[in-house]
Amino acid sequence: MKVTIVGCSGSYPGPDSPASCYLLETDGFRMLLDLGSGSLGALQRHVGIYDVDAICLSHLHADHCLDICGYHVARTYGPGAPYPLIPVYAPADAPRRLGAAYGMPDEPGLETAFEFRTLTPGAFEIGPFTLTAGLVNHPVEAYGFRVANGTTSVAYSGDTGETDELVKLAAGADLLLCEASFVEGPDLPTGLHLTGRQAAEHAAKADVGQLVLTHLVPWNDQATVLEEACGGGYSGPVELARSGVVYDLS
Repeated sequence: MKVTIVGCSGSYPGPDSPASCYLLETDGFRMLLDLGSGSLGALQRHVGIYDVDAICLSHLHADHCLDICGYHVARTYGPGAPYPLIPVYAPADAPRRLGAAYGMPDEPGLETAFEFRTLTPGAFEIGPFTLTAGLVNHPVEAYGFRVANGTTSVAYSGDTGETDELVKLAAGADLLLCEASFVEGPDLPTGLHLTGRQAAEHAAKADVGQLVLTHLVPWNDQATVLEEACGGGYSGPVELARSGVVYDLS
């Protein structure tokens, strides 16, 4: 399995990265975890725009899903249109919410480019991958994912506060892409995001092979995020996500 960090900026695109988007590839099959603000452009550095086979949206905040609108334009009006429908696994309200964001009431809905499939907790097959979805701790319906291909597995937190569900999803994974939106401080809100330290604590409990800190909010000092993670009790390798970095887990 090959994992490419397309975008890892939290809440909005930063100067060095678009918002959340991760490309997973195996056996010629290409799947995206999230397609957040600004990520469609950077995605084209790694794969042809019409070569994506499936998309999973962890939740419906703009920094995780909004470039679906631009992708709809590419697949609806591109030179080879109509293209085959791409399955999009997402919370149930995705067609309505994303259609409203697209904002073209005189056109057909986004279903001309995408086949929306409702996410629920549990495991199912997407091409050569087995994806397990679990509800995590965020103010809206939000999922974390575990993606496995044979004996190789990647876990992705999506957006979450502290939760045992993330530990279950990540248990023994080769790689954990874990959000670290907050730096330590007084009165941090609960049920929203993790600090670097909390991300590392989840990685330690799950005994993952490697921790990559994602959803890095541009106004934070990222060196501080990494330093706090290194003090979180996780003994494996830990690093900050960077747009364009590839992890080959084969």
